[in-house]
Amino acid sequence: MADIQNLKGKIQNQVDEIYNDLLEVRRHLHANPELSYEEFKTSEFVCEFLKKEGIPFKHGWVKTGITAEIQGAKPGKRIALRADMDALPIVEQTGLPFASQNTGVMHACGHDVHTTCLLGAAKILKGLKNELSGTIQLIFQPGEERLPGGASLMLKEGIFKNQEPAGVLGQHVYPQLPAGQVGFKPGKYMASADELHITVKGKGGHAALPHNLIDPVLISAHMITALQQVISRNKDTLLPGILSFGYISGEGATNIIPNEVKIKGTFRAMDEDFRKQAHEKMTKIAKGVVEGMGGEVDFKIDIGYPFVHNDEALTEACMNDAREFLGEKNVKHLDMRMTAEDFAYYSQIAPGCFYRLGTAFPDRENPGLHHPEFNVNENSLKTGIGLMTYLTIKQLQQ
Repeated sequence: MADIQNLKGKIQNQVDEIYNDLLEVRRHLHANPELSYEEFKTSEFVCEFLKKEGIPFKHGWVKTGITAEIQGAKPGKRIALRADMDALPIVEQTGLPFASQNTGVMHACGHDVHTTCLLGAAKILKGLKNELSGTIQLIFQPGEERLPGGASLMLKEGIFKNQEPAGVLGQHVYPQLPAGQVGFKPGKYMASADELHITVKGKGGHAALPHNLIDPVLISAHMITALQQVISRNKDTLLPGILSFGYISGEGATNIIPNEVKIKGTFRAMDEDFRKQAHEKMTKIAKGVVEGMGGEVDFKIDIGYPFVHNDEALTEACMNDAREFLGEKNVKHLDMRMTAEDFAYYSQIAPGCFYRLGTAFPDRENPGLHHPEFNVNENSLKTGIGLMTYLTIKQLQQ
């Protein structure tokens, strides 16, 4: 217990020492967001930070990605830490003095915080390297917000080629928990996500003469309703699944039936076997309904991220370590959620633990992720930096 208290105290003291500098790092990143696969200035900034800290790195993965290594004094296992760097195409409305200077681009998903926390943890871990055994791999990843996902591309380019890590840790901001708290979910945590792009073709014309036409609007309505059977009648009722359509465009008018209707949607699941079966069923149902009503259909599925599986043993160990560092009351169990994350690609190769960092302000409304008014309680940086450092050291020791 004395060793744990000494380690906690050492990390907390160092977090306090570097906090103001890392606060400026976060604000700089927030003010200068860049879209997926365009993170060139962000990448330069991260490289300069690593260079200043004397941490060897390699840049240029998927153009803007960076990996770095911190070698302990003794041999041991390898632990990888991941942060994503890209922002979203959103016009910021926070009114912050360090709000986005890149109009129409915003760090509305907290990737500025993720990058800052990993840089802070790297700085502390570098200072402690003579006390560590093993290797820490730092991953600064582009393109989490856009298919095919920067994680999949960095892995294809070989970031784990020389040695697969014994574990991969990643954290994500979470405005549903107050700053100072974190959340974990062993096992299945986040859903796979596929995009549907459908074009229903018919024969347009005057809406008062429908008997002369093949109405793609009516056909589309039947098709959308029929496709819901994939969820309600083909999915195991004990497994979550979602099929939602958010875009329908026919570009007709009150008295004009268009030639075609374009539809876009998302399909999410927590089981890879059902996911593959659902792709086949959706294609078959769409073709059957549309052709049965006299139309034609182009049904395209863009395969997205797989579901996130948190390795049970690693995640339970990290939860226990988090309780040591933050206290029992500040570590929460999370439910499954149907949002998606390309961290899933790492967890397919090595044991993964993807956990949540509370960022909420007390006694005020906290807009959610991807919202133009999203902001974080910057006290969460202390928790994020300190906990990532502590979890890494404890994993190297185990």
